[in-house]
Amino acid sequence: MTHTQILSEIQDVMRRVFDKADLNIVDATMAKDVPEWDSLAHIELIVAIEKHFRLKFTLKEVQSFHNVGEMCDAIAQKVS
Repeated sequence: MTHTQILSEIQDVMRRVFDKADLNIVDATMAKDVPEWDSLAHIELIVAIEKHFRLKFTLKEVQSFHNVGEMCDAIAQKVS
């Protein structure tokens, strides 16, 4: 699975979680860039991504994500 494919799938998950069909993300997208992305939504997002990709993040991994690109990189490592 390529980085671009992962990013596209994360965008679909984020659109569902944040209920924003027009949400467009890039690697540099951060929580502060999406008004609906608060602490509760962050938990919902992580759970939705884990279910979608059938994987689990450690707490340390989740705390280390500074942007969507870093999340994509972590997913790529787990699904390869």
